[in-house]
Amino acid sequence: MTTLGKIGAGMLALCLAGPALADDHMVSDEAKEKIAEVMTDMRCEVNPDDIEMTDEGGYDLDDVICEGTGQFDVVLDAEFNEVSRRAE
Repeated sequence: MTTLGKIGAGMLALCLAGPALADDHMVSDEAKEKIAEVMTDMRCEVNPDDIEMTDEGGYDLDDVICEGTGQFDVVLDAEFNEVSRRAE
């Protein structure tokens, strides 16, 4: 196999593994429901498509809209406690 062939085979393997690796950061439906409850208590809302897992096991929420205060990026820990909030 040529060097170019080896590189191509390696790239193919990475592409095929990509979806499996992405699943590690998928947010479960149960977590999305709990986050929606937390957001309601905070008088905020977030589109479920804007929720991602963090490397630490928490949740990164983009474009959170909070009543009377504006739009934020919010990070929750694995127990759904707010860790940080940054105005957009």
